[in-house]
Amino acid sequence: MSQHYYSKNPQTTSKPQEWTYTLRGEKIHFQTDAGVFSKNEVDFGSRLLIEAFEESSVVGPLLDVGCGYGPIGIAIARSFPQKKVHMVDVNLRAIELARKNAARNNAENVEIYESDGLSSVKEEGFSAILTNPPIRAGKETVFRFYEEAGMKLAAGGSLWVVIQKKQGAASTQAKLEELFGNCRVADKKKGYFIFEARKI
Repeated sequence: MSQHYYSKNPQTTSKPQEWTYTLRGEKIHFQTDAGVFSKNEVDFGSRLLIEAFEESSVVGPLLDVGCGYGPIGIAIARSFPQKKVHMVDVNLRAIELARKNAARNNAENVEIYESDGLSSVKEEGFSAILTNPPIRAGKETVFRFYEEAGMKLAAGGSLWVVIQKKQGAASTQAKLEELFGNCRVADKKKGYFIFEARKI
């Protein structure tokens, strides 16, 4: 069986590494490893999503779906210390790294746990859900993320998605329009689109 960053237990030989990245004006220290997404740096799409994100006045926690080793959730948690940030991933190695990274960056307002999509997320009424979806897992999986997010958002809350044009931005935009009745391009750069769809 081939191993992917969306495998539950990556069998790839562990090769830990550490580095620092500036996100939303803060230096954040990361430990990463083989078998997790974008292990050498915070990927461009995630960086664009992190910088583009704007929190609304809607009351409720935040959620990072497919958090990997934690760049999106931790950066957002550091920016909004008054908000609880849930971070979920199916990859157990990524979850362990995300917990370590949250601790070393003093992101105390996070809750990090295993979940296939949003299947294990019990909380409801999120003010925003962010995802850099696992495109290689297939459109069916990605669209399930969007559908489940719609059910977990508070009224007025938003789903924020980053996706490349060549990896299905048009079909994601159409799906979000279908699910939410709206979808705006919050930012776009180098072939990446940031979509915001609001639950009305």
